Amino acid sequence: MSDFKNLDVWRKAHSLAIDTFAVTGKMRGAGAVHIRHQWLRSAMSVPTNIAEGSGKQSDAEFVRFLRIALGSLTESEYHLILARDLNFVSETHFTTLNDQTQTVGKMLSGLIKALSGRPNAPG
Repeated sequence: MSDFKNLDVWRKAHSLAIDTFAVTGKMRGAGAVHIRHQWLRSAMSVPTNIAEGSGKQSDAEFVRFLRIALGSLTESEYHLILARDLNFVSETHFTTLNDQTQTVGKMLSGLIKALSGRPNAPG
C-alpha cells in the first residue's frame, strides 16, 4: 500500500488527535479523568488504524482497518458530546472538534467506498 503520512485522511485524523489532546488537557472536575482517558484512546485509535491498515497487503485488509478507525471516530464523537454536555469543554471547542470529526468521517467513508469498489492490484 502507501506511506500513511501521504494520506490526507491520516493527516486530518492526526490533527484531530492532537487537538483532542489540547482540549482534554484543560478538562477539570469530577469525572473528567475518566472521560479524558477514554476519549484520548479513541481519538488516537483513528490515525493509528489508518497507519496500520495502510501497511497491509490488500485493499480488503486496509478497508478492515479503516472501518475500525471509523468506529473509533464514532466513539470519540460520543466522548466529545458527553464532555460538552457535562460542561467539560466549551461550545467553541466542541464546534471545532465536531467539525474535524465530521470531516474525517466523510473522508474515511469515501476511502472505504473507493477501496471496496475496486479490484485489488497484484501484490
